[in-house]
Amino acid sequence: MPDDPSEPAAERIVVGGLVQAVGFRPFVWRTARRLGLRGTVRNLGDTVEIRVAGPRAARDALVAALWSGPPRARVGTVTRHPGAYDGGPGFDIAPSAAGSVSAGIVADLATCPACLDEIHTPTARRHGYAFTNCVDCGPRFSIVSGFPYDRARTTMAGFALCPACRTEYDDPADRRFHAQPIACPDCGPRLRFVGPEAGPAEGDAALAAAASLLLTGGIVAVKGIGGYHLACLATCDTTVALLRARKGRPAKPLAVMMRDAAMLAAFCRPTAAERQLLADPSAPVVPVATRADAPLSAGLSAGLAPGLDRLGVMLAYTPLHALLLARVGAPLVMSSGNASGCPQVIDDAAALRDLAGIADGWLMHDRPIARRLDDSVMAVVDGQPRTLRRGRGLAPEPLALPPGFAPAPPVLAMGADLKSAFCLTHTGQALLSHHMGNLDDAGVEDALRAALADYRALFAQAPAVVAVDAHPEYRSHALGRRLAAEGGLRVEPVWHHHAHVAACMAEHGLPADGPAVVGLALDGSGLGQDGTIWGGEVLVCDYRAARRVGRLAPVALPGGDVAAREPWRMLLAHLDAALGPDGADAAVARGLAPALAGRPLPVLRAMIRAGVNAPPCSSAGRLFDAMAALLEVAPARMSYEGEAAMRLEALARGADRAADAAPFGLRTNSGLAEIDPAPMWRAALRDKADGVPPARIAAAFHAGLARAFADLAQRAARAEGLDTVALSGGAMHNALLAEALAGRLRAAGLRVLLPARAPAGDGGLALGQAVIAAARSLEGH
Repeated sequence: MPDDPSEPAAERIVVGGLVQAVGFRPFVWRTARRLGLRGTVRNLGDTVEIRVAGPRAARDALVAALWSGPPRARVGTVTRHPGAYDGGPGFDIAPSAAGSVSAGIVADLATCPACLDEIHTPTARRHGYAFTNCVDCGPRFSIVSGFPYDRARTTMAGFALCPACRTEYDDPADRRFHAQPIACPDCGPRLRFVGPEAGPAEGDAALAAAASLLLTGGIVAVKGIGGYHLACLATCDTTVALLRARKGRPAKPLAVMMRDAAMLAAFCRPTAAERQLLADPSAPVVPVATRADAPLSAGLSAGLAPGLDRLGVMLAYTPLHALLLARVGAPLVMSSGNASGCPQVIDDAAALRDLAGIADGWLMHDRPIARRLDDSVMAVVDGQPRTLRRGRGLAPEPLALPPGFAPAPPVLAMGADLKSAFCLTHTGQALLSHHMGNLDDAGVEDALRAALADYRALFAQAPAVVAVDAHPEYRSHALGRRLAAEGGLRVEPVWHHHAHVAACMAEHGLPADGPAVVGLALDGSGLGQDGTIWGGEVLVCDYRAARRVGRLAPVALPGGDVAAREPWRMLLAHLDAALGPDGADAAVARGLAPALAGRPLPVLRAMIRAGVNAPPCSSAGRLFDAMAALLEVAPARMSYEGEAAMRLEALARGADRAADAAPFGLRTNSGLAEIDPAPMWRAALRDKADGVPPARIAAAFHAGLARAFADLAQRAARAEGLDTVALSGGAMHNALLAEALAGRLRAAGLRVLLPARAPAGDGGLALGQAVIAAARSLEGH
């Protein structure tokens, strides 16, 4: 059919979304030429602009192809505008132009199979080259210094292309066509090793020196994509213990890097879903089960994840890592390059200075790192990948704001003090930052301020509102108020657990004016609307307000914040609440609660009676700590957040058979439904006295707690006429609990929302704060 003469023969097409650094312009070039179209394509800010002329059918075919795009792209919008085109007869890639910027850069991408094959092929030009990449892989966000995304605005700007690389860059048939980080041994970054031997080594000799040091039990600081790692043999107990001692990391799990899927299979037993996640271009750390039948001579060190049944592993995601692991021939620990509690090192001089007491050698290179990016951590929970920590490979990919939020002013949300991350809303998107660390740790607040300035400059975001956690003593609250005062901006305090639920709602696209949901917010602690410490809550939420309709019955928090680090304190509080002091003392006398033996129980009980430094707390996280203490898997003092709960989950997974759900009571207190754990404690003590295996008691605890909260959520949903339950809070990183909750709720006919792209814990809190502040702005709150 001939074209309608009334239709324009040319048009301007603008493509939005993740279309920078993914080979989008080369994709458009090839598609347009195949369709016989004339025109140009260029970067315009963080969008791609196409000016095209030709038959309507061909232009329609181009637009249809744009929605798929190249493999790494995520197209959000395609808008078409009538226009004239008076250019030449062909189709070309035009120079980039400035434009508005929001979040159109993709995260760093793991090395693709083609580049991996190339570095291992002796006849290839890039054989053994540690910085090989193409349009489908390599560094992106970690090297970007500005928009639009061109080599001149990356940390590759100082490496001029050699003639051979320039030919590849300019050749549309080459997979390096307009690949901005393109490099080769003649013109790209180079390796350098600094170690105990006299004089530094460079290039292949640097790689050989690092591998030799690792094989002899040394610790090497390795410069990666988003910062330095501390690497050592994962199969050597002595070296792993040495790394822990030097770094001051006594028990927190250490991540392990495998060369490839074959090495992974030799040491671990990942599920099919976990193997798929490990192979994702984001290359996250994924907790997987290890193999008990690995050869004793080459088995993984027992010191990698003390007390846990899962090991965090990742596959080599850069050519440097792949080449190093190929030389070593064994899995390597890849722990964040920092002293415990400090931000990861990204600068070469700082690495030599700050890691001098930890590393024996440094494998470095001369490509600068634009920003610090810790490895992302993801797990398969309830059949889907879930983000536990958002970092390299995930940040800064945006989340689309749900329908109805477009008119809201831009928001800066400050997140929490633990697992700190901020969120910027801008042009219909929520940009959740990468993981910063805990604000109480040295240097993290400075790192957060620097990252916030970086994001705001890079993405051109100017907030009108600053959202903060309502707790006035949080560092994030104080920092948010200072930033608001500096900019003359409004501050919007947001309740902690409301933000948890709202983050889950936003990720699942619930509209701004949609109906409320029942929210289960289970975590360690957060300030509640009544001024007490919450952490086991059943809420009815929309984006503007939250109302508590149920909770875990509160107990004292003896010693305040100290009780969050010493699980035996919570065991005392729970046993006293369930059995009375005499009953708790009897359990200690019978040897059923050895964690309390020899402890200053009278002193803590006096604190509780007097209400001195023993506030009431409804925390699910502290209940997990108490049970871990009863079953003797909790340390006297935890060395990292969640240690006791993670050990309890690992214990429960080892049950010899499915356990019956432990009994929990339900009562009403001042009109509020309360889950009473007293029956569970009595049953657990009876089981322990009867010799029931601790793993079965732990499994019964998980099943019983899930049943109690699922039943209360169903009750709330019926009473409120709602059909959706949002699961949120750090406890949802516990796969046993989350899956049991989701299964029971679905069986009751309820729609279940569980976070996936944003962490369920405090790492995703800023997203919830942002959408709550935005929703309130919409109504002139």
